[in-house]
Amino acid sequence: MWRKSSYSLPDGACVEVAQAPVGHVLFRDSKVDGGPVVTVSKATAALFALALDRGDL
Repeated sequence: MWRKSSYSLPDGACVEVAQAPVGHVLFRDSKVDGGPVVTVSKATAALFALALDRGDL
């Protein structure tokens, strides 16, 4: 199930995230219906979120 960020703009432009059954996390652009999906490990997704929280990116 895809989830939109709570920081999503009113027009729906955001990144969506979903958990995959084998320990991975999926990301996609909500504006591109049927567009590409990026798959990363849960550890990589956690490091990415931490970097965002700290303002490193």
